[in-house]
Amino acid sequence: MLNFFANIFGYLLNFLYNLVSNYGLAIILFSIIVKLIMLPLSIKQQKSIKKNTKIQEEMKQIQFKYKNDPEKLNQATIELYKREKMSPFSGCFSAIIQIILLFSVFYLVREPLTHMKKIDTEIINKYKTQIVEEGLSNNSAYPEIEIIREIDKLKELEKNENKEEIDSLKINMEFFGLDLSKVPTQNLNDFKVYIIPVLYVISSFISMRISTSMQTKQKDDEETEKVEENDLNSSMEQANKSMSLLMPIMSVSIAIIAPLGLALYWLINNILMILERLILNKVIKDEEVEENA
Repeated sequence: MLNFFANIFGYLLNFLYNLVSNYGLAIILFSIIVKLIMLPLSIKQQKSIKKNTKIQEEMKQIQFKYKNDPEKLNQATIELYKREKMSPFSGCFSAIIQIILLFSVFYLVREPLTHMKKIDTEIINKYKTQIVEEGLSNNSAYPEIEIIREIDKLKELEKNENKEEIDSLKINMEFFGLDLSKVPTQNLNDFKVYIIPVLYVISSFISMRISTSMQTKQKDDEETEKVEENDLNSSMEQANKSMSLLMPIMSVSIAIIAPLGLALYWLINNILMILERLILNKVIKDEEVEENA
């Protein structure tokens, strides 16, 4: 399934690359388009979060009333969600979509010749073998990236034979002085490979702070009273917090062992997510004010 989505995304990324002739710029445009495609889901999720905050008071009353009767508690909870036209698993669906996107783009960036350029497997395998035999390989998990990086040396080895074939493998990965084909763990002495991952960590921290701030403000506005902390609602909150922490940690862990192109995608995606949350929060809040008026 991930290969399927990686191939679909590959058509879009290749189209953008052909427009701008730069891998980094293509990834930025790709990130913006994917974010726009996902916008309806983001709007629905944001509204669901706000609506869930509003029904917390009623949820706590139900949990307190039926704390010794799990069966009635479950039934009352289901009826509450049905009445409010909400699903307790809406957050899970969004998380699943994010994970699919995460690994699909990882597959795409890991094998750009296969998924983006649609190069024949036999041609890719031929040059994989050649760079190993010539000692150009670092035994990396990203042999297609190595082919792209060593494209000039491959031309020299071929002595102008198959020049057109080799040119079809070329991808311009220079981006404002950064080589997006580099992997941080393979270039520890090059300080520039840390720029994008560090910016990604900073943007993740800002994103989490904004999200936490918004949730805290919503709870203060509701003026809900305290009840047992180990209820179902608290469990859901903890699950959401854990997911919010897990995604950046997992992404950073992969970013330091993956080509910088992937870290660039996550960085741009984070920046767009921050802007999206701020804008949607303002728009939805204005809508609520109009409805209440």
